[in-house]
Amino acid sequence: SVLYVPGVSDTAYPDRDVYMADALRLMREVVAGVVAAGSNYIQLDSPRYTHLVSEEGQANLRRVGLDTTTWLGQMIAFDNALIRSFPEVTFAVHLCRGNHRSMWSVEGGYDAIAEQLFNDLAVDRILAEYDSPRAGTFAPLRFVPADKTVVLGLITTKEPELEDATQIKARIDEAATFIPLERLALSPQCGFASTLPGNLVTYADQKAKLELVGRVAHEVWA
Repeated sequence: SVLYVPGVSDTAYPDRDVYMADALRLMREVVAGVVAAGSNYIQLDSPRYTHLVSEEGQANLRRVGLDTTTWLGQMIAFDNALIRSFPEVTFAVHLCRGNHRSMWSVEGGYDAIAEQLFNDLAVDRILAEYDSPRAGTFAPLRFVPADKTVVLGLITTKEPELEDATQIKARIDEAATFIPLERLALSPQCGFASTLPGNLVTYADQKAKLELVGRVAHEVWA
């Protein structure tokens, strides 16, 4: 809905509701095609929700005429309408914070969105970026209900330096004080090339980081 601009978008769609209904139709078509091809796991990449974690992001929403109090609920309702159209599919959401050429775009903890988003969004898994202090503490994870898994994005894809396995395991233990360990998982914070130019990491860097994810996951959960 952020992309609907009055005075521009209304040349094609009379209002934001009609625009969103067409966007939902298109999303259902895309997911149906993926499911028909054989997938039963769909991950939604959603930088929309993280607009609300900072004052700057909230100000940007108000600037385009959106009420931040109701906007989160509207976005959750949109995603739920998509998710509930495919009850046989496992859905995940990645709470993206920006990932172009090793740069970021969002700063702030999940506190402002956690209780409503984690409880109301009908996904099975939540992929939360936690590779930087910019993401805040693990405390908001206390709102995650018992039927959802949180995938901790602790391994950065923005920098080539390889994280220390002991420190990563310590952070997992810290997160487990807010949500049981058996409902946690580990991943990179985002993709290595979310946009065509990619990030400032080499193939060898990427390989080492993925191997680290596998090794730590085996040691923690095997």
